[in-house]
Amino acid sequence: MSYPRPALNEALERSDVVHDANTIADAVKEMAAHIADEYRDDVQAPLFITVMNGGMPFAADLAMALGDEGVDVEFEYLHATRYRGETSGGARLAWLHRPQTALRDRRVLLVDDILDEGHTMLAVKRWCEDQGAADVRIAVAAVKLHDRCAEGIEADFVGLEVPDAYVFGYGMDYHEQGRNLRAIYALRN
Repeated sequence: MSYPRPALNEALERSDVVHDANTIADAVKEMAAHIADEYRDDVQAPLFITVMNGGMPFAADLAMALGDEGVDVEFEYLHATRYRGETSGGARLAWLHRPQTALRDRRVLLVDDILDEGHTMLAVKRWCEDQGAADVRIAVAAVKLHDRCAEGIEADFVGLEVPDAYVFGYGMDYHEQGRNLRAIYALRN
């Protein structure tokens, strides 16, 4: 398949599929079962906070899979970034949208596409805790395999592992392109 944006086509030609759509779907289903074990008996629905923009495809799939497991969630979102369309993150976190729902005494599930070095997610988690969240858990579609993760951050629920390479698809972007690809790709060196 060819796309009208030349940069995305070029990236796909220089990439390998790391996880196809079926593998991703199976991982989401399995993750939902584990998350359901944590939240199924809660009287109040957990606050399911999608980290935009990358977390959107995964969050949609995960939310539906949680529904299949008998877990209701209350939707919210945030948009915080260090990347601003670049391939490496800057030092400062930019908040583009903070959740409008009060977090005090709520169980929060942060949902994102990838945990790479974790600086953004660490800042977001700390912000949630500062807002009085009773419990903050992290679910990511993928974790990048390397030893550069920020101290104090890890995902509680992980779908897949990806290599220490530039990855895109399934929410992750290649210069703001390719987020809606069903597979996860890695650029070849």
